[in-house]
Amino acid sequence: PVPLPPPSPSGNSLAAEVRDRCARGECLVRCRRRLYDLSAFVRLHPGGERLLRSRAGTDVSAALDGPPHRHSANARRWLEQYYVGELRDEQKPLDAAAPRLDPRCKPVDVGTDLVDWRKPLLWQVGYLGEKYDEWVHQPVDRPIRLFHSDFVEALSKTAWYVVFLVWTPVVLYLSWVSYTALAQGNTRLFSSFTTEYSIPVHKYYFPFIFLLGMFLWSLLEYLIHRFVFHMKPPASNYYLITLHFLLHGQHHKSPFDSSRLVFPPVPASLVIAFFYGLLRLLLPEVLGLSIFVGGLCGYVVYDMMHYYLHYGSPKEGTYLYGLKAYHVKHHFEHQKSGFGITTRFWDHPFRTLIPEETFEKED
Repeated sequence: PVPLPPPSPSGNSLAAEVRDRCARGECLVRCRRRLYDLSAFVRLHPGGERLLRSRAGTDVSAALDGPPHRHSANARRWLEQYYVGELRDEQKPLDAAAPRLDPRCKPVDVGTDLVDWRKPLLWQVGYLGEKYDEWVHQPVDRPIRLFHSDFVEALSKTAWYVVFLVWTPVVLYLSWVSYTALAQGNTRLFSSFTTEYSIPVHKYYFPFIFLLGMFLWSLLEYLIHRFVFHMKPPASNYYLITLHFLLHGQHHKSPFDSSRLVFPPVPASLVIAFFYGLLRLLLPEVLGLSIFVGGLCGYVVYDMMHYYLHYGSPKEGTYLYGLKAYHVKHHFEHQKSGFGITTRFWDHPFRTLIPEETFEKED
Protein backbone atom coordinates (compact mmCIF):
# COMPACT_ATOMS: atom_id res chain seq x y z
CA PRO A 1 0.00 0.00 0.00
CA VAL A 2 0.99 3.58 -0.63
CA PRO A 3 2.32 5.18 2.57
CA LEU A 4 -0.13 7.61 4.12
CA PRO A 5 0.78 11.23 4.65
CA PRO A 6 1.23 12.30 8.27
CA PRO A 7 -1.90 13.78 9.83
CA SER A 8 -2.12 17.52 9.68
CA PRO A 9 -3.49 19.69 12.49
CA SER A 10 -6.56 20.46 10.37
CA GLY A 11 -7.31 16.82 9.78
CA ASN A 12 -7.20 17.27 5.98
CA SER A 13 -5.14 14.09 5.50
CA LEU A 14 -8.17 11.93 6.32
CA ALA A 15 -10.33 13.65 3.72
CA ALA A 16 -7.50 13.42 1.21
CA GLU A 17 -7.13 9.71 1.84
CA VAL A 18 -10.83 9.04 1.32
CA ARG A 19 -10.82 11.13 -1.86
CA ASP A 20 -7.76 9.23 -3.08
CA ARG A 21 -9.39 5.86 -2.53
CA CYS A 22 -12.59 6.98 -4.24
CA ALA A 23 -10.56 8.31 -7.17
CA ARG A 24 -9.05 4.82 -7.53
CA GLY A 25 -12.54 3.38 -8.03
CA GLU A 26 -13.44 2.51 -4.45
CA CYS A 27 -16.69 3.70 -2.95
CA LEU A 28 -16.32 4.75 0.68
CA VAL A 29 -19.16 6.55 2.45
CA ARG A 30 -19.72 7.84 5.97
CA CYS A 31 -22.75 7.61 8.19
CA ARG A 32 -21.86 10.13 10.85
CA ARG A 33 -18.57 8.74 12.25
CA ARG A 34 -18.89 5.23 10.83
CA LEU A 35 -17.08 4.46 7.59
CA TYR A 36 -18.29 1.87 5.04
CA ASP A 37 -16.66 0.44 1.94
CA LEU A 38 -19.44 -0.16 -0.61
CA SER A 39 -17.10 -0.98 -3.50
CA ALA A 40 -18.48 -4.54 -3.76
CA PHE A 41 -22.08 -3.31 -3.71
CA VAL A 42 -22.16 -0.41 -6.17
CA ARG A 43 -23.48 -2.41 -9.14
CA LEU A 44 -26.12 -4.10 -7.00
CA HIS A 45 -27.55 -0.89 -5.54
CA PRO A 46 -31.20 -0.52 -6.65
CA GLY A 47 -30.75 3.22 -7.13
CA GLY A 48 -28.02 2.56 -9.66
CA GLU A 49 -24.25 2.57 -9.65
CA ARG A 50 -23.98 6.20 -10.70
CA LEU A 51 -26.11 7.39 -7.79
CA LEU A 52 -24.04 5.50 -5.24
CA ARG A 53 -20.73 6.64 -6.72
CA SER A 54 -21.94 10.23 -6.62
CA ARG A 55 -22.18 9.81 -2.83
CA ALA A 56 -18.64 8.42 -2.49
CA GLY A 57 -16.67 10.22 0.19
CA THR A 58 -19.75 11.90 1.67
CA ASP A 59 -21.98 11.46 4.71
CA VAL A 60 -25.05 9.46 3.65
CA SER A 61 -26.94 9.62 6.96
CA ALA A 62 -29.47 12.09 5.54
CA ALA A 63 -29.87 10.08 2.34
CA LEU A 64 -30.77 6.98 4.35
CA ASP A 65 -33.85 8.78 5.67
CA GLY A 66 -34.85 10.11 2.24
CA PRO A 67 -36.32 11.52 0.17
CA PRO A 68 -36.57 10.04 -2.39
CA HIS A 69 -36.35 6.74 -0.51
CA ARG A 70 -36.44 5.96 3.20
CA HIS A 71 -34.17 2.97 3.77
CA SER A 72 -35.65 0.12 5.77
CA ALA A 73 -34.26 -1.47 8.92
CA ASN A 74 -33.03 -4.37 6.79
CA ALA A 75 -31.21 -1.95 4.49
CA ARG A 76 -29.45 -0.34 7.47
CA ARG A 77 -28.56 -3.78 8.80
CA TRP A 78 -27.24 -4.65 5.36
CA LEU A 79 -25.04 -1.55 5.38
CA GLU A 80 -23.31 -2.73 8.55
CA GLN A 81 -21.80 -5.65 6.64
CA TYR A 82 -19.54 -3.16 4.86
CA TYR A 83 -18.35 -1.39 8.02
CA VAL A 84 -14.58 -0.82 7.99
CA GLY A 85 -13.99 1.47 10.96
CA GLU A 86 -15.14 4.32 13.14
CA LEU A 87 -13.74 7.81 12.76
CA ARG A 88 -13.33 8.62 16.42
CA ASP A 89 -10.56 11.12 15.79
CA GLU A 90 -10.87 13.19 12.62
CA GLN A 91 -7.12 13.89 12.76
CA LYS A 92 -6.12 10.24 12.46
CA PRO A 93 -6.12 8.73 8.98
CA LEU A 94 -7.31 5.23 8.17
CA ASP A 95 -4.88 2.38 8.56
CA ALA A 96 -4.31 1.52 4.90
CA ALA A 97 -1.99 -1.32 5.88
CA ALA A 98 -4.81 -3.19 7.59
CA PRO A 99 -6.18 -6.14 5.59
CA ARG A 100 -9.34 -5.22 3.67
CA LEU A 101 -11.63 -8.25 3.58
CA ASP A 102 -14.26 -8.89 0.92
CA PRO A 103 -17.55 -8.08 2.71
CA ARG A 104 -19.02 -11.37 1.46
CA CYS A 105 -16.35 -13.24 3.41
CA LYS A 106 -16.72 -11.43 6.70
CA PRO A 107 -17.47 -14.06 9.35
CA VAL A 108 -20.87 -14.18 10.98
CA ASP A 109 -20.78 -14.16 14.76
CA VAL A 110 -21.85 -17.73 15.43
CA GLY A 111 -22.26 -16.86 19.07
CA THR A 112 -25.14 -14.51 18.34
CA ASP A 113 -26.59 -15.81 15.08
CA LEU A 114 -29.28 -18.46 15.20
CA VAL A 115 -27.51 -20.85 12.81
CA ASP A 116 -23.95 -22.04 12.35
CA TRP A 117 -22.79 -20.65 8.99
CA ARG A 118 -19.83 -23.03 8.98
CA LYS A 119 -22.25 -25.92 8.38
CA PRO A 120 -24.95 -26.54 5.73
CA LEU A 121 -28.01 -24.47 6.60
CA LEU A 122 -30.78 -26.62 5.14
CA TRP A 123 -30.83 -29.06 8.03
CA GLN A 124 -30.58 -26.31 10.69
CA VAL A 125 -33.39 -23.91 9.78
CA GLY A 126 -36.19 -26.31 10.72
CA TYR A 127 -35.18 -25.99 14.36
CA LEU A 128 -35.68 -22.21 14.38
CA GLY A 129 -39.42 -22.60 14.91
CA GLU A 130 -41.14 -19.28 15.60
CA LYS A 131 -37.89 -17.39 14.96
CA TYR A 132 -37.58 -18.68 11.39
CA ASP A 133 -39.85 -16.14 9.66
CA GLU A 134 -38.07 -13.13 11.14
CA TRP A 135 -34.61 -14.65 10.62
CA VAL A 136 -35.13 -15.60 6.97
CA HIS A 137 -36.33 -12.08 6.12
CA GLN A 138 -33.20 -10.41 7.47
CA PRO A 139 -30.96 -10.63 4.37
CA VAL A 140 -27.20 -11.04 4.44
CA ASP A 141 -24.57 -10.64 1.75
CA ARG A 142 -22.79 -13.97 1.87
CA PRO A 143 -23.07 -17.27 -0.03
CA ILE A 144 -25.18 -20.08 1.38
CA ARG A 145 -24.30 -23.76 1.58
CA LEU A 146 -27.31 -26.08 1.70
CA PHE A 147 -25.99 -29.66 1.60
CA HIS A 148 -23.15 -31.70 3.10
CA SER A 149 -22.43 -33.49 -0.18
CA ASP A 150 -20.30 -31.49 -2.61
CA PHE A 151 -22.03 -33.22 -5.55
CA VAL A 152 -25.57 -32.41 -4.38
CA GLU A 153 -24.47 -28.89 -3.46
CA ALA A 154 -23.15 -28.39 -6.99
CA LEU A 155 -26.46 -29.59 -8.47
CA SER A 156 -28.35 -27.03 -6.37
CA LYS A 157 -26.46 -24.14 -8.01
CA THR A 158 -27.05 -22.80 -11.50
CA ALA A 159 -25.36 -20.08 -13.55
CA TRP A 160 -27.84 -17.71 -15.19
CA TYR A 161 -26.85 -18.62 -18.75
CA VAL A 162 -27.58 -22.33 -18.20
CA VAL A 163 -31.31 -21.62 -18.16
CA PHE A 164 -31.03 -19.76 -21.47
CA LEU A 165 -28.88 -22.44 -23.12
CA VAL A 166 -31.09 -25.33 -21.96
CA TRP A 167 -34.58 -23.96 -22.60
CA THR A 168 -34.22 -21.61 -25.58
CA PRO A 169 -33.62 -24.48 -28.07
CA VAL A 170 -36.67 -26.23 -26.60
CA VAL A 171 -38.80 -23.11 -27.11
CA LEU A 172 -37.62 -22.73 -30.72
CA TYR A 173 -38.16 -26.38 -31.58
CA LEU A 174 -41.62 -26.63 -30.02
CA SER A 175 -42.63 -23.36 -31.69
CA TRP A 176 -41.74 -24.87 -35.06
CA VAL A 177 -43.62 -28.08 -34.23
CA SER A 178 -46.70 -26.14 -33.13
CA TYR A 179 -46.74 -23.89 -36.19
CA THR A 180 -46.29 -26.71 -38.70
CA ALA A 181 -48.99 -28.78 -36.96
CA LEU A 182 -51.42 -25.86 -37.08
CA ALA A 183 -50.56 -25.37 -40.75
CA GLN A 184 -52.02 -28.80 -41.53
CA GLY A 185 -55.46 -27.38 -40.70
CA ASN A 186 -56.62 -30.29 -38.54
CA THR A 187 -56.86 -28.42 -35.24
CA ARG A 188 -60.34 -27.37 -34.16
CA LEU A 189 -61.53 -25.95 -30.86
CA PHE A 190 -64.46 -27.70 -29.12
CA SER A 191 -64.26 -30.60 -31.58
CA SER A 192 -64.58 -33.08 -28.72
CA PHE A 193 -68.04 -31.68 -27.94
CA THR A 194 -69.42 -30.86 -31.37
CA THR A 195 -68.23 -31.05 -34.96
CA GLU A 196 -70.84 -28.68 -36.39
CA TYR A 197 -69.89 -25.70 -34.23
CA SER A 198 -66.19 -26.40 -33.67
CA ILE A 199 -63.81 -23.53 -34.43
CA PRO A 200 -60.81 -24.07 -36.74
CA VAL A 201 -57.44 -22.87 -35.41
CA HIS A 202 -55.32 -21.54 -38.29
CA LYS A 203 -51.54 -21.31 -38.34
CA TYR A 204 -51.83 -17.52 -38.38
CA TYR A 205 -53.22 -17.70 -34.85
CA PHE A 206 -49.98 -19.14 -33.50
CA PRO A 207 -48.34 -15.80 -32.49
CA PHE A 208 -51.46 -14.82 -30.54
CA ILE A 209 -51.68 -18.23 -28.85
CA PHE A 210 -47.97 -17.95 -28.02
CA LEU A 211 -48.53 -14.53 -26.43
CA LEU A 212 -51.50 -15.94 -24.53
CA GLY A 213 -49.15 -18.57 -23.08
CA MET A 214 -46.73 -15.87 -21.97
CA PHE A 215 -49.59 -13.92 -20.40
CA LEU A 216 -50.81 -16.99 -18.53
CA TRP A 217 -47.25 -17.61 -17.33
CA SER A 218 -47.16 -14.12 -15.79
CA LEU A 219 -50.23 -15.07 -13.74
CA LEU A 220 -48.71 -18.42 -12.78
CA GLU A 221 -45.47 -16.66 -11.82
CA TYR A 222 -47.43 -14.41 -9.45
CA LEU A 223 -49.45 -17.26 -7.92
CA ILE A 224 -46.43 -19.50 -7.33
CA HIS A 225 -44.42 -16.66 -5.85
CA ARG A 226 -47.20 -15.56 -3.53
CA PHE A 227 -48.85 -18.80 -2.41
CA VAL A 228 -46.01 -21.34 -2.66
CA PHE A 229 -42.76 -19.44 -2.22
CA HIS A 230 -44.24 -17.14 0.42
CA MET A 231 -46.27 -19.62 2.37
CA LYS A 232 -45.68 -19.24 6.09
CA PRO A 233 -44.78 -22.70 7.39
CA PRO A 234 -46.07 -23.65 10.86
CA ALA A 235 -43.46 -22.95 13.50
CA SER A 236 -43.84 -26.49 14.82
CA ASN A 237 -43.27 -28.21 11.46
CA TYR A 238 -39.57 -28.88 10.88
CA TYR A 239 -40.13 -30.34 7.40
CA LEU A 240 -42.26 -27.50 6.01
CA ILE A 241 -39.77 -24.91 7.28
CA THR A 242 -36.97 -26.88 5.61
CA LEU A 243 -38.97 -27.14 2.37
CA HIS A 244 -39.73 -23.41 2.41
CA PHE A 245 -36.06 -22.57 2.88
CA LEU A 246 -35.09 -24.89 0.03
CA LEU A 247 -37.68 -23.44 -2.36
CA HIS A 248 -37.37 -19.74 -1.62
CA GLY A 249 -36.26 -18.89 1.91
CA GLN A 250 -32.59 -19.24 1.06
CA HIS A 251 -33.06 -16.66 -1.73
CA HIS A 252 -34.52 -14.14 0.72
CA LYS A 253 -31.77 -14.82 3.25
CA SER A 254 -29.04 -14.28 0.65
CA PRO A 255 -30.64 -12.33 -2.22
CA PHE A 256 -27.36 -11.69 -4.05
CA ASP A 257 -26.03 -15.24 -4.10
CA SER A 258 -25.52 -15.35 -7.89
CA SER A 259 -25.52 -19.16 -8.07
CA ARG A 260 -29.04 -19.42 -6.61
CA LEU A 261 -31.01 -16.82 -8.56
CA VAL A 262 -32.37 -19.11 -11.30
CA PHE A 263 -34.10 -22.48 -11.14
CA PRO A 264 -31.84 -25.53 -11.79
CA PRO A 265 -32.91 -27.32 -15.02
CA VAL A 266 -33.48 -30.77 -13.45
CA PRO A 267 -36.16 -29.81 -10.90
CA ALA A 268 -37.50 -27.21 -13.35
CA SER A 269 -38.08 -29.95 -15.94
CA LEU A 270 -40.31 -31.83 -13.49
CA VAL A 271 -42.49 -28.77 -12.89
CA ILE A 272 -42.58 -27.97 -16.61
CA ALA A 273 -43.60 -31.55 -17.45
CA PHE A 274 -46.48 -31.30 -14.96
CA PHE A 275 -47.93 -28.20 -16.60
CA TYR A 276 -47.44 -29.67 -20.08
CA GLY A 277 -49.43 -32.76 -19.06
CA LEU A 278 -52.15 -30.55 -17.56
CA LEU A 279 -52.54 -28.59 -20.81
CA ARG A 280 -52.68 -31.84 -22.80
CA LEU A 281 -55.60 -32.96 -20.68
CA LEU A 282 -57.53 -29.69 -20.98
CA LEU A 283 -56.93 -28.67 -24.61
CA PRO A 284 -56.44 -30.19 -28.07
CA GLU A 285 -52.87 -31.43 -28.42
CA VAL A 286 -51.52 -28.78 -30.80
CA LEU A 287 -53.39 -25.91 -29.12
CA GLY A 288 -52.14 -27.00 -25.70
CA LEU A 289 -48.60 -27.27 -27.05
CA SER A 290 -48.79 -23.76 -28.55
CA ILE A 291 -49.90 -22.27 -25.23
CA PHE A 292 -47.31 -24.34 -23.39
CA VAL A 293 -44.39 -23.12 -25.53
CA GLY A 294 -45.47 -19.50 -24.95
CA GLY A 295 -45.55 -20.16 -21.22
CA LEU A 296 -42.13 -21.80 -21.39
CA CYS A 297 -40.76 -18.71 -23.14
CA GLY A 298 -42.33 -16.60 -20.39
CA TYR A 299 -40.51 -18.71 -17.81
CA VAL A 300 -37.14 -18.17 -19.54
CA VAL A 301 -37.78 -14.42 -19.70
CA TYR A 302 -38.74 -14.48 -16.02
CA ASP A 303 -35.55 -16.24 -14.90
CA MET A 304 -33.32 -13.99 -17.02
CA MET A 305 -35.10 -10.86 -15.79
CA HIS A 306 -34.99 -12.01 -12.18
CA TYR A 307 -31.21 -12.43 -12.39
CA TYR A 308 -30.87 -9.00 -14.02
CA LEU A 309 -33.01 -7.33 -11.35
CA HIS A 310 -30.47 -8.51 -8.77
CA TYR A 311 -27.20 -8.11 -10.68
CA GLY A 312 -27.96 -5.64 -13.46
CA SER A 313 -27.61 -1.89 -13.35
CA PRO A 314 -30.45 -0.55 -15.54
CA LYS A 315 -30.52 3.03 -16.71
CA GLU A 316 -32.49 5.42 -14.52
CA GLY A 317 -36.01 6.05 -15.76
CA THR A 318 -36.33 2.78 -17.68
CA TYR A 319 -38.91 0.06 -17.04
CA LEU A 320 -36.25 -2.27 -15.62
CA TYR A 321 -34.94 0.46 -13.32
CA GLY A 322 -38.35 0.82 -11.68
CA LEU A 323 -38.81 -2.93 -11.58
CA LYS A 324 -35.42 -3.44 -9.89
CA ALA A 325 -36.24 -0.92 -7.17
CA TYR A 326 -39.67 -2.54 -6.75
CA HIS A 327 -38.21 -6.03 -6.40
CA VAL A 328 -35.53 -4.94 -3.94
CA LYS A 329 -38.26 -3.36 -1.78
CA HIS A 330 -39.96 -6.76 -1.77
CA HIS A 331 -36.77 -8.33 -0.44
CA PHE A 332 -35.85 -5.74 2.16
CA GLU A 333 -39.11 -4.34 3.45
CA HIS A 334 -42.34 -5.55 1.81
CA GLN A 335 -42.07 -9.33 1.91
CA LYS A 336 -45.89 -9.70 2.01
CA SER A 337 -46.49 -7.72 -1.17
CA GLY A 338 -44.84 -7.01 -4.51
CA PHE A 339 -44.99 -10.58 -5.81
CA GLY A 340 -44.72 -9.68 -9.50
CA ILE A 341 -41.25 -10.15 -10.98
CA THR A 342 -41.51 -9.51 -14.72
CA THR A 343 -44.49 -7.20 -14.27
CA ARG A 344 -46.42 -5.44 -11.52
CA PHE A 345 -49.69 -6.07 -13.40
CA TRP A 346 -51.06 -8.83 -11.17
CA ASP A 347 -50.22 -6.95 -7.97
CA HIS A 348 -53.01 -4.50 -8.89
CA PRO A 349 -56.06 -6.84 -9.03
CA PHE A 350 -54.77 -8.95 -6.13
CA ARG A 351 -54.10 -5.80 -4.06
CA THR A 352 -50.51 -6.63 -3.21
CA LEU A 353 -48.95 -3.59 -4.85
CA ILE A 354 -46.12 -2.05 -2.83
CA PRO A 355 -47.31 1.45 -1.87
CA GLU A 356 -45.49 4.51 -3.08
CA GLU A 357 -43.43 6.28 -0.44
CA THR A 358 -44.61 9.64 0.84
CA PHE A 359 -42.60 12.15 2.82
CA GLU A 360 -44.40 14.56 5.10
CA LYS A 361 -42.68 17.75 6.06
CA GLU A 362 -41.46 17.56 9.66
CA ASP A 363 -40.96 20.46 12.05
